Amino acid sequence: MADQRHDPGDAREAVRHGREPAAPAAAAEEVARAWDQLVATARRTVADGLVVGTSGNVSVRIGDTVLVTPTGVPYERLTPGDAVGVDLDGHQVLGTLRPTSELPMHLAVYRTTDARAVVHTHAPDATAVSTLVRELPLIHYMAAALGGAVRVAPYATYGTPELAENMLRALTGRSACLLQNHGTVAHGASLDQAYDRTAQLEWMCRVWLTASSVPGLTPHLLSREQVAEVGERLRGYGQHQGFTNP
Repeated sequence: MADQRHDPGDAREAVRHGREPAAPAAAAEEVARAWDQLVATARRTVADGLVVGTSGNVSVRIGDTVLVTPTGVPYERLTPGDAVGVDLDGHQVLGTLRPTSELPMHLAVYRTTDARAVVHTHAPDATAVSTLVRELPLIHYMAAALGGAVRVAPYATYGTPELAENMLRALTGRSACLLQNHGTVAHGASLDQAYDRTAQLEWMCRVWLTASSVPGLTPHLLSREQVAEVGERLRGYGQHQGFTNP
């Protein structure tokens, strides 16, 4: 039986002409919205200097389908008709463009966590830190928002099962990690949350690099107990709508 491939534009056409979308079209509309959000997030990684060119990748899970950026296509060129989707086994079920070469890493996160979105970047400060330490020193209490001290996954060639395995070990009990000589991975309940965690990690890396570069001085670091205390306080922080940064 041939794969069912849904065109995200079908539901938009139904709405535009005043028709009530059928059930498959309603599902396609959800995919279309998610794809638009994914593309916007991917473009934001470029605009914010977290990736250069087509490096890095973004994905979001809709049911058992994972929408993911395609390999080798500049994000500004992506259109609603370019949606790429795979199932949790990596079989392509949507689109004709090939998915990112880092698909094994994204799928590993979805198979082992309740994540709904993953952002992978080559953020410069975070990548620099990944070459220096085995975990990001506790330079700021917002490490608690990522689950604690951020680990560095040992280097492995991009797109390989080995890299995915190394990443999963580094992510144990965490929502973000560094990839040695490579970049960052962060996941969350939404694209916004995964992106915010990515940006928070890059900021902490920049702070540590800046502080540790002052000649003759050593940055004061927090203890794991101090970070854990912040983690408890963050559970009740904000407006209970996903806000985490005090």
